Amino acid sequence: MASDSLPARDLLEAYTGQVRLRVCGLLVHNGTLLLTAHRGLLPDARPFWSPPGGGWQFGETIQECLRREFREETGLEVVVGRFLHLHEYRSDDLQALELFFEVTPTDPTAVPRLGSDPEHAADAQLLTELAFVSTRQLVVLPAPQVHPVLRQIISTDDVFIPQVRFQR
Repeated sequence: MASDSLPARDLLEAYTGQVRLRVCGLLVHNGTLLLTAHRGLLPDARPFWSPPGGGWQFGETIQECLRREFREETGLEVVVGRFLHLHEYRSDDLQALELFFEVTPTDPTAVPRLGSDPEHAADAQLLTELAFVSTRQLVVLPAPQVHPVLRQIISTDDVFIPQVRFQR
């Protein structure tokens, strides 16, 4: 596929050199977390696992943003619950403040499906996979492949303990 050959810098160009506010949702189902795998963030085409979410757009409430992002990335309609985490992300090219909320699907029988990101062309999608991932699966992955908010969790109950993390 042609998209596999795009350099990471090209994939992330839309996000470099600016500060972004991202809104993300933590959905727990049967002791697992719904996560998306992203490409372009790590060397050697390794996936980066993160909760669904994305950039807050002008004119939206934060809750509207999260519902839109979940619809785009997972096909699910969700109810946005309580605020859980604040995370600051900084690298040489990227900078974001991320807000994490508890979410529940409006239809508990709905099955998520991998969606797409409308900001990217079909051959330049960052999302590569959508999966319910257990904490046991997360702890065996190399730390850089797991979102920092999820790196230290032992059980899915841990995601509901509010925290603030600043990354250097």
